[in-house]
Amino acid sequence: MKSLSVSKLVINVSFMVYSAICLIPLIVVLSISLSEEQSIFQGGYSLIPEKFSFKAYEFILLGNTPILHAYFVTIMVTICGTLLHLIISSMFAYSLSRNEVKYRNIVSFLVVFCLLFSGGLVPWYILLTKYLHLKDTFLGLIFPYLVSSVNVLIMRNFFKGIPEEIVESARIDGSGEFNTFVKLVVPLSTPVLATIGLFVAVFYWNDWFTAAMLVEDSKLYTLQFLLQSIMNNIAYLQGNSLVEDIAANLPDETARMATCVLAVGPIVVAYPYLQKYFVKGLTLGAVKS
Repeated sequence: MKSLSVSKLVINVSFMVYSAICLIPLIVVLSISLSEEQSIFQGGYSLIPEKFSFKAYEFILLGNTPILHAYFVTIMVTICGTLLHLIISSMFAYSLSRNEVKYRNIVSFLVVFCLLFSGGLVPWYILLTKYLHLKDTFLGLIFPYLVSSVNVLIMRNFFKGIPEEIVESARIDGSGEFNTFVKLVVPLSTPVLATIGLFVAVFYWNDWFTAAMLVEDSKLYTLQFLLQSIMNNIAYLQGNSLVEDIAANLPDETARMATCVLAVGPIVVAYPYLQKYFVKGLTLGAVKS
């Protein structure tokens, strides 16, 4: 018993040390964002800022860029996109998990086929802009990623793991298929839904490519796309000799790290609440067949 407790202590301490090491890069990023630009060039990176400064955050948040509006757009895209993705993908996956659904094997093959092959970027762009008319629309930031082949397959395998007797008992009690899915299957599928929901939310939150391809109206700029534009503008001004005096006073390295903090902040806050579902949701959805 004593040797077992010692081994558990060693393992726990090892994981604590490893976790602390993983946090060091995040602390360095936060430290750089709160430092003066000149102190970074003179003294290099450090865990504690040598000279505190909020100039990078002032430049990003109080400048001429609509950062707060971009935050609002990104939050709405993330919430709406994640909810719609879970609703559509889970309903699709549940139908594929039912043995009584006709041609389910053919549809499952098409899902796997779409996982391996895609039409490419040009057909994707033509479909969304010319035929679906989603350019410069809020729906255009959500629609392209409403269904994922990987997530559908994970959900399907998870739903197959739900005992058939539970579904049959609901049918005997007079419950319809949709009512059974909403009131019985969905509550039992919280781990896989929470896991996939967080993955999808992180994807929508970090997505800048869709805005770059489909958005020209500044009112629809997402946070990631706007932050990338700010960084590009700083780089352009610093490389332009005509505005050399202005560019010299602009934050560069500190602004980059400040954008990282602003971009990752909400996800870091949301992650601990859903982290407990990760292992159970992924393993059950992956190994059941």
